Amino acid sequence: MFFSKIIGVGHYVPENVVTNFDLEKLMDTTDKWIQERTGIKERRFHPTEEHSTAKMGAKAAIMAMERAGVKKEDVDAIVFATLSSDYFFPGSGVLVQKILDMGTIPAIDIRAQCSGFIYSLSVADQFIRSGMYKRILVIGAETQSVALDITTRGRGTAALFGDGGGAVLLEAHSDEGKGILSTHLHSDGNFADALRVKAPGTGRDKTFYPGIEQDHENIHPYMEGQLVFKHAVRRMPEAVIEALEHNKLTIDDVDMLVPHQANLRISQMVQRMLKLPDDRVYNNIQKYGNTTAATIPILMSELWEQDRIKEGQLFALTAFGSGFTWASALIRW
Repeated sequence: MFFSKIIGVGHYVPENVVTNFDLEKLMDTTDKWIQERTGIKERRFHPTEEHSTAKMGAKAAIMAMERAGVKKEDVDAIVFATLSSDYFFPGSGVLVQKILDMGTIPAIDIRAQCSGFIYSLSVADQFIRSGMYKRILVIGAETQSVALDITTRGRGTAALFGDGGGAVLLEAHSDEGKGILSTHLHSDGNFADALRVKAPGTGRDKTFYPGIEQDHENIHPYMEGQLVFKHAVRRMPEAVIEALEHNKLTIDDVDMLVPHQANLRISQMVQRMLKLPDDRVYNNIQKYGNTTAATIPILMSELWEQDRIKEGQLFALTAFGSGFTWASALIRW
């Protein structure tokens, strides 16, 4: 019987730092207003095409493979999570494959927005458990700065998001009780319009149409913030408890909660609901904003760099996002 474990982690963020004070010059907002509502102090925006979604994902993947000591020729598949693909089609997974010259291995794109990385982790885990593949790159990357309305009109969402990429390398092993213990995925399409970007899309007369640049309501992110907050603080802890119960564990067994970085207030509420102390929860939204599918692998890469990942520790991953989608995973290192 096969199981999957993470043997390498990596991340990449653009060097271009955009602070709240920078946004003050572009819209009617303040550093205090943004921090009080989101916890965000700064984020990274890519300045050129050199930092596209696929390119950032590729850089993160290279780091993950190097840290694992695995050559690209030994990777069997790519699973790529993003809502901001380089092209309308094809997806960014094949672009990473091209950038890294990885032959003809399969490349799969997953669109589950902020839950995308855990969804992708689950897909890769099932491939390995089935015996189909031995090593899989799971990547989450986003270029969101180009889609934001960075004006007073769009400040409700423009201050939230950032660019970046993260990756993990999964490998098959036979030691039951270690690696990915389980993943749990959910969605509720009744709330699909509560957090979305409608255009370009096929739900209108033409996918691309004259005047699309002026169609503010549909080409920029729209969010019913209070509704999203209400559901996120309910669904994320629910998903963690579901995973723990599935594995006959309790919250006391969790060494580190790794929550999706949507809003620091959401993470803090989830922490309180799960009754976890500060030293067992890791957040970095303060410096990166919400990098959507990239948040969790970036968190994990930083934890590795800080030597805060030890063999035998139990990590709980949880996410909530547009769709609505939500998910969790338990990992025994």
